Amino acid sequence: MMRLALLGTGTIAHAHAVAAQSIASCELAAVVNHRPGSLTRFAAEFGIPRQYATLRALIADGGIDALIVGTPNALHAEQSITALNAGIHVLLEKPMALNATEARAILAASESSAALLQVAHCLRFIPDLAALRERIGTGAIGEVVRTHGYGIHANWGPGGWFTQRELAGGGALVDMGVHAIDAVRHVLGDPAPRSVIARIGSYYGDYDVDDTGLIVVEWANGVFSTVEFGWNQPHAEGVVGSTHFYGREGYARLFPTWLTQSETEDTDSTLPAANIADLDAVFAEMYREQLRHFVACIDSGSQPMPGAREGYQVMRIVDAAYESSRWGRIIHLEDER
Repeated sequence: MMRLALLGTGTIAHAHAVAAQSIASCELAAVVNHRPGSLTRFAAEFGIPRQYATLRALIADGGIDALIVGTPNALHAEQSITALNAGIHVLLEKPMALNATEARAILAASESSAALLQVAHCLRFIPDLAALRERIGTGAIGEVVRTHGYGIHANWGPGGWFTQRELAGGGALVDMGVHAIDAVRHVLGDPAPRSVIARIGSYYGDYDVDDTGLIVVEWANGVFSTVEFGWNQPHAEGVVGSTHFYGREGYARLFPTWLTQSETEDTDSTLPAANIADLDAVFAEMYREQLRHFVACIDSGSQPMPGAREGYQVMRIVDAAYESSRWGRIIHLEDER
């Protein structure tokens, strides 16, 4: 039985707790939050026997195999490194950290620890994405030239710490854009980023962080990807992570998912297609599969995907995007894996 602890009691922790309850080999053993009322309510809802105000108190008591970190971004680095150093496996919510420097420190800690770390870039666990990666990777649409993806909330935006730079580090880019960035990178075979240019700002709310942006990433394999992201936009072209793939011999799309070859005009009817009319069910299954993968990797001692290195690459793109927007120029990145 895998003894899990949850760090945080917000919306994302709720999604992870529901997923854990559906997996027979998982036990929700403990929860951590500095707010007593929220802690008590969350523990009661999910029948969690142990409650703590701090991670260090939890670690001191022992009896935990793995930790799910679902706290504000500013806490991710310290908390995940503390857990790894204590030999506790970590499922770390996206974005991995406030910036690439912190992400690099988490990567180093994961490489020196016997414990494993998985970054919760959750779209990788929807069957559509895995199928497109396989089809596109084997040449179904020929060489990919470019992609265009979305991480947009129409007529909705978060509040609380998500909009506070000190706690979140950024806004819609780190909340929504990273989903689309990691999704396209995964389908393309996880190439390293070569350059980034971006325009980012806040236009729809009185935020301390960005609510709107567009970035262009050139990958080491020559493909270039545009990604739109935002909160409170008047229109969303697709659900979060929805991406178009333009190849020399065809076209594919994620959410809604299909693939068409130019020469034959045949559409691949064997692709899985998530029912985006029922996103709650799609996302619930996504969280279950993500957690199943994490637990299976712990049981087998194999490296989770996406791991710390994948999360670090996304944070390098995020840092470059903010720098590009600030200075109005292309940011070139070294090929660092």
